[in-house]
Amino acid sequence: MARAIVLRQLTNAPKSRLQLARKLAERNVPDDVAEAVLDRFEEVKLVDDADFADMWVRSRSQSRKLAKGALRRELADKGIDPEIAAGALDQLSDADEEAAARELVERKLRGFTGSEDRAERDKITRRLASMLARKGYQPSLAFRIVGEVLDDAVANAGSEPYF
Repeated sequence: MARAIVLRQLTNAPKSRLQLARKLAERNVPDDVAEAVLDRFEEVKLVDDADFADMWVRSRSQSRKLAKGALRRELADKGIDPEIAAGALDQLSDADEEAAARELVERKLRGFTGSEDRAERDKITRRLASMLARKGYQPSLAFRIVGEVLDDAVANAGSEPYF
C-alpha cells in the first residue's frame, strides 16, 4: 500500500522525501514502513532531493521569476537540506536574478507614459518594489531595478512608446 501511494504521488509530479513522508503519514502508514519504502525509492533513484531541488529552482525561477530568497524558503518548506538547497540555488547567477526582476517590472509597467507626477511615480515605485519583495528580491535590488526601468521609460517616452 505504501509503495502504491508513493508511486501515485510521483506520477503526479516530482516530490521531495519529506513531502512523500507527510503523505504517507496522512494515510496512516506506520513510520517504519514509510521509512523502508522511502529508503528503497531513494536507492533506485526514484526519490532524489538534490534532483528535485535542481528541478524546482529551474522551474520556479523561470515560470514565476522568483528570487533565491523565495526559492530557498520554498525548498525548506519541502524538507530540502540547506546544503542541497544551496547547491541548487547556485545555478542562478546574480545576473539571472537581476534580469528576471527587470522583466517583471517592465511587464508591469506597460502603459506607463512617464508623464505621471512625483507622488504617482513614488506610489508606482513602492508597488513595484513590494511586488519584487514578495517574490524574494532584496529591497536594495528591487528599488534599484524599479528606478532604472522607470528612468528608461521616462527617457523613451518622448521618442516612441516604451513597450
